Amino acid sequence: MISRREFLQASLAASALLGVQGGWSRVAAQQSLHQDDLLRFDTFGNVSLIHITDIHAQLKPVWFREASVKLGAAPVRGQPPHLVGQDFLAHYGLDATSAMAHALTHDDFVALGRAYGRMGGMDRVATVVNAIRADRPDALLLDGGDTWHGSMTALRSNGQDMVNVMNAMGVDAMTSHWEFTLGADRVDEIVSDLPFAFLGQNIFDTDWNEPVYDPYRLFERGGVRVAVIGQAFPYTPIANPSWMFPGLSFGIREQRMQEMVDEVRGQGADLVVVLSHNGFDVDRQMVARVQGIDIVLTGHTHDALPEPLLVGETLLIASGSNGKFVTRLDLDVRDGRMMGFRHKLIPVFADVIEPDADMAALIDAERAPYLDELTEVVGHTDSLLYRRGNFNGTWDDLICNALMQERDAEIALSPGVRWGPSLMPGDAITREDIYNITAMSYGQVYRREMTGAELHGALEDIAENLFHPDPYFQQGGDMVRVGGLGYRIAVDAPMGERISDMVHLASGAPVEMDRAYVVAGWASVNEGTEGPQIWDVVESYIRQQGRVSVPESTTIKVVTG
Repeated sequence: MISRREFLQASLAASALLGVQGGWSRVAAQQSLHQDDLLRFDTFGNVSLIHITDIHAQLKPVWFREASVKLGAAPVRGQPPHLVGQDFLAHYGLDATSAMAHALTHDDFVALGRAYGRMGGMDRVATVVNAIRADRPDALLLDGGDTWHGSMTALRSNGQDMVNVMNAMGVDAMTSHWEFTLGADRVDEIVSDLPFAFLGQNIFDTDWNEPVYDPYRLFERGGVRVAVIGQAFPYTPIANPSWMFPGLSFGIREQRMQEMVDEVRGQGADLVVVLSHNGFDVDRQMVARVQGIDIVLTGHTHDALPEPLLVGETLLIASGSNGKFVTRLDLDVRDGRMMGFRHKLIPVFADVIEPDADMAALIDAERAPYLDELTEVVGHTDSLLYRRGNFNGTWDDLICNALMQERDAEIALSPGVRWGPSLMPGDAITREDIYNITAMSYGQVYRREMTGAELHGALEDIAENLFHPDPYFQQGGDMVRVGGLGYRIAVDAPMGERISDMVHLASGAPVEMDRAYVVAGWASVNEGTEGPQIWDVVESYIRQQGRVSVPESTTIKVVTG
């Protein structure tokens, strides 16, 4: 008798075949792409899920270069999602000149980008969602969070532009992370008026140790009782300023997750879906420990995988970021069990997918009050500007250069956040572009003295968050970006022994542990930080430069093993 796992493995093979048949695996030029091919799907089963996540307030199409370095901790290194470039293409059988190679990897990004164009745009996402609903009208649309943050319009409107867009999209449920950097009062104000569920089984009140938001929502779809459990980013008070949401605690809360799964099963749930912002590796570990979860729609780490990853009998689905992809997942649920599925990671090529007219009009209306500011040209770039990568990116190198020059600092620090679109060589740099990589509610630039020992300690702490072998101890994004400083990192060394050979680049001398250095940085989690806003500092620097050229950094030596 065939087992359920064997059913799911057979479905995984069929899902991969669907991607090839869908027309995006081995096309060689943009003119080979057609909207019908991108949206083609062999309708299957009785339940459909639509997943989007980590949009970061990007309403318009963007360039977004995927990571060139995504090592991961040693236990899962070399496994999805810790594959990049040629390794990624080989693992999934994708041609290096294909549309999906451009969408999913950093290789040859500029040339492939010229062929295939920008991706995303919420009016194009709306077209995809509407097409799926035309085929499966009761499909559930689930938003993985990091939605109300990441652009000038979101910052200026306190997230209202994105709230209006997602309400119009017809979301059924969402979870959260950067949303809380709008402040707890603003989050509650928005949530009180949302026409859909705001879920977080792991968010508690610290005074009474009681849950603050709904942990789950039950839906009836296709004769199936579907439970969606929300999992907010567990380390929000560590990665972001806890003073903005006092009285709230987060955490993974693995035991409570098991309790919630058992509770919804007791209420007759046939299918249990976790809508998560844990990050991929945390979710991989959590589902190995919590019994009864059918699907995890994962977010936070911005991974995009063209196939689900099967952990035991649980599917992990990763749908990328910035509106680049929409996942469609069709499920065969019978007798209270998921018995098979069909999956497609749908690439949102902006030049191929027709914008939805109503959503396009809404987006233009949301942007209209700020349009002159958004579109003002500040300078130009001769380099590809990108952020993604474990250790550095040219956007953050530019930010660090701006910090050192504008704030008269010897060393600069820029947070290792994953959000922020790219720019192509030759592109104009608008004010909107600058906000897209800096806009946050605590963007003040600080200037202070730090000893070499303090700098070393800070780098060690961040490396521990990124490369701790236990995913439950990985509490943030990528390594802090540094300007004016070089170092060697042994990623598999124990805590306190990863960072060595620190060099002050201006002098070429080793960093002295007891010497004080003038350091400029931004996005401090400390309350009361004073200084100019980072977007103003970067704009001033770019205006002075006129044209910027940022070479690939070679100041960080990475050692594995």
